[in-house]
Amino acid sequence: MRLIARAMGRYKGAVALCVVVKLFATLSELMLPYILEHIIDTVAPRGDLPLAVFWGALMFAAALVCRQLNVAANRRGVRNAHNVSYDIRQALFQKTASLSGSQFDAFGLPSLISRMTSDSYNVQSAAQQLQTLCVRAPMLLIGGVAVTLVMDAPLALVLVAMLPVLVAVVLAVSARGLPMYRRVQHKLDGVVRIMRENITGIRVVKALSKTEYEKRRFQRANGAMTDSDIAAGTVMAVPSPLMQLCLNGGLALVVFIGAGRVNAGALEPGVILAFLTYFNMINMGLMGLSRIFMTMSRAAASAGRIGQVLQAEESQRVLSPQAAKTPAGPGFLRFEHVDFSYGEGSADSSGFAGEAREKALSGISFSLDRGESLGIIGPTGCGKSTIVSLLLRLYDADGGGVFVDGRDVRTYEKDELRRKFGVCFQSGMVFQDSLRGNVDFGRGLEESALRAAVEDAQAAEYIDALEDGLDHRADIKGANLSGGQKQRLLVARALAGKPEVLILDDSSSALDYRTDASLRRAIARNYRETALVLVAQRVSSVMGMSRILVMDNGRCVGYGAHEELLETCAPYRETYQMQMGDTFS
Repeated sequence: MRLIARAMGRYKGAVALCVVVKLFATLSELMLPYILEHIIDTVAPRGDLPLAVFWGALMFAAALVCRQLNVAANRRGVRNAHNVSYDIRQALFQKTASLSGSQFDAFGLPSLISRMTSDSYNVQSAAQQLQTLCVRAPMLLIGGVAVTLVMDAPLALVLVAMLPVLVAVVLAVSARGLPMYRRVQHKLDGVVRIMRENITGIRVVKALSKTEYEKRRFQRANGAMTDSDIAAGTVMAVPSPLMQLCLNGGLALVVFIGAGRVNAGALEPGVILAFLTYFNMINMGLMGLSRIFMTMSRAAASAGRIGQVLQAEESQRVLSPQAAKTPAGPGFLRFEHVDFSYGEGSADSSGFAGEAREKALSGISFSLDRGESLGIIGPTGCGKSTIVSLLLRLYDADGGGVFVDGRDVRTYEKDELRRKFGVCFQSGMVFQDSLRGNVDFGRGLEESALRAAVEDAQAAEYIDALEDGLDHRADIKGANLSGGQKQRLLVARALAGKPEVLILDDSSSALDYRTDASLRRAIARNYRETALVLVAQRVSSVMGMSRILVMDNGRCVGYGAHEELLETCAPYRETYQMQMGDTFS
């Protein structure tokens, strides 16, 4: 709840105004039964019509003021709650974007999505109720009790005797509901995960006729979340019927006892009518408190989950040159005996820990100068893309050193480091934007640079054939583009910024051999001072590289030029023979 309080603190003036307006609205509402009692017991017996009209008009004015103030307070409360939710989502998005790879893996994408959506909505609901219902409900309860005590203390004691029991029930139920709502949100993460997997892999699901299987899998996750939500809702619903029972019983006692006091001349009839109205107000106050505790229990669980992300400590700090490692030799890009494991026994400040796994990289070393090229080849899962992730410092190495331009990558600010790179990942993202917007990607590049990148990436052929050219809009994930068109568009994005290091991670798998060869020739011709790192499955893509790194199970099994590896590296030679159909003796 401290998260909500801090977020609302930025709008303390607007929040205070909302609370004050709601307070006056509730006070005017509490005046209505009192005015009615005065009209019945004092004004009506006099038979004074002008006086009755005056008090009637006063009651109407109080009701109108109550209505207008409530509308104004509720509108202000909704606006403030939206502002709070906006700030929290912005902070959560910015924090998520700055998480290290290990932290992102620890939280998990489905969980981060549900925290951004469902959890932030729960916080928004709580922020709204804190300004409106949290003012009105206690005021109706306390004000109703206070006024009834003033009007007739013996009759009001019937209600006062019930309040401690009802408050104790609400507090006990709320304490029970908080952990239950945490479990509900955790189950929601599973629902989001399965839904996202199916949306992303819908073609695979349909191609393998696994629609019914995925429906059953989603049904199990959805059923588990529903059961948890029903259990939490059932527990949180306990106070409502109990309050109704106690208050209605108290109401019957008030009518019974009040009738006797009226007959005895100790009480006026208007007081009984006012008491019934105040009892309804007190009932609304208690029901409001029940709603508040339910909403706050859910919001507290959600705020805690959001806070885990926002309070996650920076796991990749910038090191001073004195604390960093120095390279043992020359080279613009340099790996020295690098070891790395995904999530090996480490836990971030959120309390999550990755599962311990075997090493993804072990003892990897290589060096690359400006203008040179490095091809990385090997079977799936051998660690090729992991090398790219360490160069970009998406993860930190467990051992050894990673150096860019003679500096430990840990001494760079993240933006400073990554501006040196142009990257086309294996599973690159095409955004729902124009082709121009996808290539430029918010960098404000000149038209000439965009055009040159498109031509070098061999994308000009199909872009120029479009009626609107670079202004043609791509659908979500480039659904209106073929696989080869998307890959060439992504390569153009990587080339457009004239990077010092160009990384192409299996970015030509959808290209034919002719287009792939033309792409590599254009890069060699127009990016002479750029260090090229090419991750590929095909020998034909890497055989022209200055050096080739052959990977197998996280280890380097060969390093050198193409001809050298044919002589000395059996795995590379076997791959070459299988793909190229040549024999080598």
